[in-house]
Amino acid sequence: MKRITYISKLKEKLSFTEIEELGKTFEKNNRAKKITGTLIYFNNLFFQIIEGDKNDIDSLYHKIKQDRRHEDVLALKLENEIKERYFPDWSMKLTNLDQKTDELTLPVKLLLQAIIDSHTVIEKYTQPSVLKIISNGLNPLMIQPKEVERIVVFGDILSYSTLAEQLNIEDVFLLINSYFEICTRIITQKGGEVNKFIGDGFMAYFNADHADLALEACVEILEELNQLRVTAPANSPLSLLYSGYGIDKGMVIEGNMGSQIKMDYTIIGDAVNTAARLEDHTRVVEKSIVLSELVKTSCIKQWDFIRLGQFYLKGQRVHTAVYSIDHKLVDNFKDKENLTARIVDFAKKFNPPSSQNFGTSADEKAVE
Repeated sequence: MKRITYISKLKEKLSFTEIEELGKTFEKNNRAKKITGTLIYFNNLFFQIIEGDKNDIDSLYHKIKQDRRHEDVLALKLENEIKERYFPDWSMKLTNLDQKTDELTLPVKLLLQAIIDSHTVIEKYTQPSVLKIISNGLNPLMIQPKEVERIVVFGDILSYSTLAEQLNIEDVFLLINSYFEICTRIITQKGGEVNKFIGDGFMAYFNADHADLALEACVEILEELNQLRVTAPANSPLSLLYSGYGIDKGMVIEGNMGSQIKMDYTIIGDAVNTAARLEDHTRVVEKSIVLSELVKTSCIKQWDFIRLGQFYLKGQRVHTAVYSIDHKLVDNFKDKENLTARIVDFAKKFNPPSSQNFGTSADEKAVE
């Protein structure tokens, strides 16, 4: 048998009568499947425990996630191979805490609210792939490593070391957080996932057949950053925010990696290393987007590709064919020297140098 404990939020507030009717419907349907559990309603939130045959529980949980009345469905605990039920006599016991005023209700409400708040915070620090695994009723720790093909994207901020040396803490964090917010939003909208942040940069990946979406994401990020620079006030560091991207495609190992203390669900492989090297190579070829030949041939959309030549990328023994695209924002690397001067001039006018160097170390940027 299997047991899932989850919380969810109702999109629209229900009346007490509607909640009671919903509880009766759940109880009737669960009795037919021999599913037992409890449902607690509190402040427009459901806190529910369901237990029963594994296939029946998985099917029910899938329906719950698809139910348009719910949103933000989050599994709190997954238990496989359970031997005994917690609620053998309850097909679905409904408790509406909003209707209760006894002395025990307040501490229960406070406890549930604390659980919801803590999981909301944890969710912000958790990788989307892990949340997706949990939301599907699976235990991420039980997922076995697998070899899959991915489009890998690395990106970072241009002239970050100079920015970090010249600007104060507040402006450095404004730059980094604004950059990550734009990149994460656009990459997610395109179907990709930002897997990790590395100093002032990030690693993301897409499905193997989404080369066009990966390239579109990078272009759209460049366009939004350009709009941000154009509209930023003269005293805003956002007027100095430029970036570069490396894209490769290949087989990677995806799964849990780490230790008993810190675990990470990530990808490793040659495609990861090459994407990182290609991103680093943007400084050499002065292009904001650099991609491998395999990414180029995987694109279906008509792009104005530019062959930049054969290069020995950092740390590699064989040369790699490097490409870019014909786009005005891809050429902004040509202003690198001018950008450095602009950063220094900006700091003199608006921002005294910080006593702390927040540049990214070479070790931090390296991908082995």
